[in-house]
Amino acid sequence: MARGLLRLRRLLLQLSQGGQGAAPRPSSGPAASYSTAVISNKVKVNGVHLHYQQTGDGDHAVLLLPGMLGCGQTDFGPQLKSMNKQLFTVVAWDPRGYGKSIPPVRDFPPDFFERDAKDAVELMQALKFQKFSLLGWSDGGITALIAAAKYPQLIHKMVVWGANASVTAEDVKLYNAIRDVSKWSERTRKPLEEMYGYEYLSKTCEAWVDGISQLIHNPNGSICQPLLPYIKSPTLIIHGEKDPLVPRFHTEYLHEHIKESKLHFMPEGKHNLHLRFAEEFNRVVESFLL
Repeated sequence: MARGLLRLRRLLLQLSQGGQGAAPRPSSGPAASYSTAVISNKVKVNGVHLHYQQTGDGDHAVLLLPGMLGCGQTDFGPQLKSMNKQLFTVVAWDPRGYGKSIPPVRDFPPDFFERDAKDAVELMQALKFQKFSLLGWSDGGITALIAAAKYPQLIHKMVVWGANASVTAEDVKLYNAIRDVSKWSERTRKPLEEMYGYEYLSKTCEAWVDGISQLIHNPNGSICQPLLPYIKSPTLIIHGEKDPLVPRFHTEYLHEHIKESKLHFMPEGKHNLHLRFAEEFNRVVESFLL
């Protein structure tokens, strides 16, 4: 009896949400028999305790990989809230030194992207996901590219946006322009400052600029260029036409060197297009993943 009442309440909640303009969801089982809660936990991976958030009960596992200084809480609110929880199990992780995966303090050795890729994959394995898709933004997109190339048997599909496979002199100028967080807009700085405090945010941003800029000394400024041909998973590359941080030529390079990848342009999208145009972004991504 209690279980029946609970299912009825869930169904009424689903119907009320649909009445407010929510798109109807495909059904593959009893109505509202899936979880909408977002759990938060930590798991030990590669000697550090990594924080993650998880929601949904779908068979298709998806890992969300945040950008520079970001974490699940700051970077993927609309995805954790609104991605289809019946079809997908969504995991958003905090890379070491970011979000609630502190300690350790974040550092940027020459292989920090490879380290993040290893951490991310082993986190999902620790959570018992045998195969999963990747949604990577900015630095998280680079991490996703490396993970997909190095662990192709584990990656189902991949979506990246705001990512680049190399560092150019133009990029270094763009990075140095954001070195001083006191010059950021309050809207951009505030959620990160609330997460870290000003001192940690400021020092880590400066360390990131130095860490990613050092990669320009690699042949062709490569971050992961030689790995791209090893990516086997179906890949969607999204580009915001007004992205001030990642010029379009980076997106075109990825498309050219990732076999059978697909491109999707968002004319009004900037670097944070998945937040600014979350409904459109989620719709495009879900359609690709299914």
